[in-house]
Amino acid sequence: MKKFLATVAFSTLALPAQAFDITTMDDQERSTFRAEVRAYLLENPEVILEAYQIFEQRQAAAEAQKDETMIAAHGDAIYNDDRAWVGGNPEGDITLVEFMDYRCGYCRKAHSEVSELVATDGNIRYIVKEFPILGDESVLASRFAIATKLVAGDEAYKKAYDALITFRGNIGQKSLARLAETLDLDGDAIIAQMNSPEVNQLIGDNHQLAQSMGISGTPTFILGDQMLRGYVPLANMMELVASVREEK
Repeated sequence: MKKFLATVAFSTLALPAQAFDITTMDDQERSTFRAEVRAYLLENPEVILEAYQIFEQRQAAAEAQKDETMIAAHGDAIYNDDRAWVGGNPEGDITLVEFMDYRCGYCRKAHSEVSELVATDGNIRYIVKEFPILGDESVLASRFAIATKLVAGDEAYKKAYDALITFRGNIGQKSLARLAETLDLDGDAIIAQMNSPEVNQLIGDNHQLAQSMGISGTPTFILGDQMLRGYVPLANMMELVASVREEK
């Protein structure tokens, strides 16, 4: 905030910030300067809003550039990890990546809308990053989903994924065994695989990737060179996809 107010002061008085040093003033000069700044801002309060809007725009631009740099630096781990499930059109011209947690309310809210986006567009490659961060049940759900993919393949994973993201009730070994039975999966084989080194490695790698990219919440989407933190309504997501296509 001090940095922002100093920027306002310099800009309102048309003083070059690089050449101006308030510490060189004596007490009388400093008092006069502050009085002039205060009087100007009281007479022109809209300047504060204008300056703050510019400040926010610059901050947002800096964050966007930081995200773009991180995405480029970790592109292989984001887009080319063959352990991750890939849905939609594997040859699509747009890739949408989601870091998700099965117990996350906003991930659940986004699920049907992301599914609709991918299905109606027809040209989106959709990658799921298992990122359990909301406690033991989240971890168990991810372990079950990853183990399902290892044991039974991509189609079985998709069934487990859809079931877990809409699951009501507590997640534990018994409820997962019942879920496997409902989905006509080999529950014993999947549960035996849940604590395997492969499952541990993938969850650990996804957490490390998220940490490296400053991702701490779910859902977090990566679309083009943008990181979208939090739930994005379907209409907005469609606009973003169209925008990314225009830039290609």
